[in-house]
Amino acid sequence: MTSPSGMPSRRQLLTGAAAAVVAGPLVAAIPAQAAGNGQPQTYDLTVLGTSDTHGNVFNWDYYRDKEYDDSAHNDVGVAKVATLVNQIRAERKGKATLVLDAGDTIQGTPLATFYAKQEPITSTGERHPMARAMNVIDYDAITLGNHEFNYGLPLLDLWIRQLGFPALAANAVKARSGKPAFTPYVIKKVSLGHGAPSLRVGILGLTNPGVAIWDKANVEGKLRFEDMIATAAKYVPIMRERGADIVLISAHGGDNGVSSYGDLLPNENPTALIAQQVPGIDAILFGHAHNEVVEKFVANEATGELVLLSEPSKWGQRVTRMDFTLSRERGRWKVTAKHATMLNTNTVVEDPKVVAAVKAQHDKTVAYINQVVATSVVELSAEKSRYVDTPILDFINKVQTDTVAAAMAGTSYAGLPVLSISAPFSRTALFPAGDVKIKDLAGLYIYDNTLEAVVLTGAEVRAYLEYSAKYFRTLAPGAPVDPAAISEPTVPDYNYDTFSGVDYEIDISKPVGQRITVLNHAGTTTPVADADQFVVAVNNYRRSGGGGFPGIVKTQVYNEQQEIRQLLIDWAQAKGVIDPADFSQQNWKLVREGVPVF
Repeated sequence: MTSPSGMPSRRQLLTGAAAAVVAGPLVAAIPAQAAGNGQPQTYDLTVLGTSDTHGNVFNWDYYRDKEYDDSAHNDVGVAKVATLVNQIRAERKGKATLVLDAGDTIQGTPLATFYAKQEPITSTGERHPMARAMNVIDYDAITLGNHEFNYGLPLLDLWIRQLGFPALAANAVKARSGKPAFTPYVIKKVSLGHGAPSLRVGILGLTNPGVAIWDKANVEGKLRFEDMIATAAKYVPIMRERGADIVLISAHGGDNGVSSYGDLLPNENPTALIAQQVPGIDAILFGHAHNEVVEKFVANEATGELVLLSEPSKWGQRVTRMDFTLSRERGRWKVTAKHATMLNTNTVVEDPKVVAAVKAQHDKTVAYINQVVATSVVELSAEKSRYVDTPILDFINKVQTDTVAAAMAGTSYAGLPVLSISAPFSRTALFPAGDVKIKDLAGLYIYDNTLEAVVLTGAEVRAYLEYSAKYFRTLAPGAPVDPAAISEPTVPDYNYDTFSGVDYEIDISKPVGQRITVLNHAGTTTPVADADQFVVAVNNYRRSGGGGFPGIVKTQVYNEQQEIRQLLIDWAQAKGVIDPADFSQQNWKLVREGVPVF
């Protein structure tokens, strides 16, 4: 994250598999040529980019029902992005400025969920709030992210038709024919200024192959997601042959070359590899990892040319600005310099046109999430859920367990114990003592996951818990305990899972893979045997392979496409009272050499 007082610049030069930090300010990758003295005249192009806006139009925290703020005082939302875009366009009046987005647009806030679930645009025909906001900005093209597929293809197709610009995804093809399912690329003819020949800018969109896992129920048998590197290698020459003078890629994939699902599918985060392996690319705007990468250069292994990469954080907190200097030589355009900077949306106010376009939908969403659905006997907080067994996470597991157990009644699995898996997604979720609103429940379960269940053996449960326990740093005997630093910074909170239905201890003095020192049947001292069987309630993201947890990718014994967040709301509304006495079970703890850490 970046503080508003000073944005650090992450500038790297990649050659082959090695990355070296370039010390000091990085001068443009290629020396620019000045007009005069027989040198060709130079022109310039600016490309602005966003990614991972995730349904954020306003600088608003729907879960807290107030203006968004974080410890770094970042702001969010497309309304603020619009103001920055307008400023740059005004600054460059008469010169070429393009605006792109690298995906994950229609999921992530109650605003987006409301128009996908409560009043879906496929039923009402209403324009989606993200279409309204982005049409005001008038993007030149966007790429589909993996979360665009969360609500099914009919809603996605309608949203695309509501946009006033192309939505790209070259590597998403029809399952039967292999033909493009969406627009692969566009070539835009732009003016660089008075008297300048036109420049043809090719824009290729690449979505994430992980869609095949994460939204299998929505795309299986309909779409196939091909390798992003191979797809770029296929289309870049085609775009050049069809007249593209400069080629940009808008890719929904990170740059670290690692996939959360291992090698089950083509690489999830191949952006640097694309730049390295595919000739003919000038720059890549990328997203998916929610990182801020201001300016990064990757050397293409075939040509030696430097490809400019940039990732603009998330939620509309940042806007990438790429500036290109071009010259006309022998009737052809040549990029002579390029660099990137990052713009911070906390420096501007919201654009009034975007606000006006979406305000009614925002107000309706705010009214919905402020509905009271239950009363909590005491305050329940998720603040310590990463390292302490808290009642608020037990609430999730109670609802999941009850739902799956009821579905198993009368089946061949009815005699098996039901376990449940949850993760501490949020450190700020809170049920206040007294009125509990929809926003409180939505703030506890922030993803649009559906509930599924599979059968695991005792050995598989242990392996799963060992994998989850790598979340924690090793705590040596006598070392001070710091809750803020107890977890590994490379493992996100959503990749640490807790179980209900078994009793276990995680000894974080032990090496990874040997930390589950106690694993007993619930409420007993009877160890779980390797051959024991359990029905395990789990979200669809995890069951489909998200996070790479072992043993969980198998045929479901329960899958009724019920959204977990809605199950929580329905359970609370039906009971009317949220009382920890109904669900709290202290069944796991962190220990050091057998002694509880907390």
